[in-house]
Amino acid sequence: MAETLLELAGISKTYPGVRALDDVSLRVYRGEVLGLIGENGAGKSTLMRVLGGVVAPTEGVIRIDGNDRARMTVSEATQAGIAFVHQELNLFENLDVAANVFIGREKLTGGPLKLVDHKVMRARVTPLLQRLGADFTPDTLVENLSIAQRQMVEIAKALSIDARVIIMDEPTSSLTISETERLLEVIADLKAHGISVIYISHRLGEIMTCADRVVVLRDGHTVGELARHELSHAAMIRLMIGRDLKAQYTPPKQSPQPGGCDIVDLVTSAFPDRQINLSVRRGEILGLAGLVGAGRTSLARAAFGIDPLLGGEIRIDNAPVGVVSPRDAIRQGIYLVPEDRKKSGLVLELPIRENVALASLLDYARMWLVNGTAERRVAKEQVASLSIKVPSIDVEAVTLSGGNQQKVVLGKWLSMRPRVMFFDEPTRGIDVGAKSEIYMLMRDLADQGVAIVMISSDMEEVIGVSDRVAVMHEGSVSGVLEREQFSEYNVLRLAIGQTLETMEAAAS
Repeated sequence: MAETLLELAGISKTYPGVRALDDVSLRVYRGEVLGLIGENGAGKSTLMRVLGGVVAPTEGVIRIDGNDRARMTVSEATQAGIAFVHQELNLFENLDVAANVFIGREKLTGGPLKLVDHKVMRARVTPLLQRLGADFTPDTLVENLSIAQRQMVEIAKALSIDARVIIMDEPTSSLTISETERLLEVIADLKAHGISVIYISHRLGEIMTCADRVVVLRDGHTVGELARHELSHAAMIRLMIGRDLKAQYTPPKQSPQPGGCDIVDLVTSAFPDRQINLSVRRGEILGLAGLVGAGRTSLARAAFGIDPLLGGEIRIDNAPVGVVSPRDAIRQGIYLVPEDRKKSGLVLELPIRENVALASLLDYARMWLVNGTAERRVAKEQVASLSIKVPSIDVEAVTLSGGNQQKVVLGKWLSMRPRVMFFDEPTRGIDVGAKSEIYMLMRDLADQGVAIVMISSDMEEVIGVSDRVAVMHEGSVSGVLEREQFSEYNVLRLAIGQTLETMEAAAS
């Protein structure tokens, strides 16, 4: 029998008017990776906040080492060996790695002077970084580290408190394929040393790779548990959403229409010595794949007028269009759903109705005064047509789940007349049910004649949603794949710089 490290028994949490958790139970065994999955709003974050001592449960028991507690403080959770690696990393960029690892627990010297002993802290952090295979030192400033390296700092912080359970919340949402593989290796090493990991992710492929068991939450309830041999995409999805999902790929209702968007010899500031040539037809979803840093986001930002075009041109329906600012792009019907919806797609403190109207505010204004009636009418139309789950158009965007926030961003553009739409990582941090809805919305837009470019680092998404896939490598397009050519192998080969010709030659 595996040793039980901790147990949550009958945990419920009630907020005014909302029962976020309802009689949830789970166990964590020593040296196991427990996958925790569920749609946005299923209760995963609330449950982990209870475990970490951030919030007190309304009912239930937290059992650690056989001792029952009605609740824990953050300090008590830390002392019990429970550590978090949050999706939004909590590090101080102006401090070095060692200072971040021991923040709030600094090693002191100098007697009553209580001076921080940097030498001791760096000496204690060095073996932790070596254990993780980190390629930086304790005195490296955090501002000089990549996202993946910063994640290693968070894990080192957990190890420094002798963590027995490390909770990882969407740990790979901003990582490349190689960085994700390295993180999964680190998790396997933690498991081998008897440390348990609670792994929260919407990326079910990663769950299948690393999890020993999976617990599924839905609407604040525990709805099932899957052993290692029971894991499959279909089984997890069925428990998460209570139904089977249709196949990801939905073919267009008709063949792509004449016209669309042509990008000819485009030069961006990210790769001033490379040219981009790309064509997306009206009525199709063109997946844009490539490794992080290949220039995909730079292309979208340049096409939308955020970054300057250093050369080349953009044509819509075979006519050149001038784009030197987002206002020009909007006027031409070129819209961008950005990678970071919270930072660049929404004003989180504003209500939904104002976010929907923001990009076309002058359409609702007379003499610089906003026509509130028209604004509310359009916002209600978008909430209804996009099935945005919200009690009112007057609630702030910050209160919505990731999937509903993304729909508000879409509603902002769909209230206008899109001709070309760039979706940059459209389902990052979104649960599987909401992903399916976003895919259907993109397909509906394409069927209406909009040219769709979908930038994604999720291989399943690229292959499962696109009509064609263009792959970028170091600032230019290395190849375009038709559906009959789709495979992870072909996409990755193009992503590392091979061409279709060299791939075909190697195959023959």
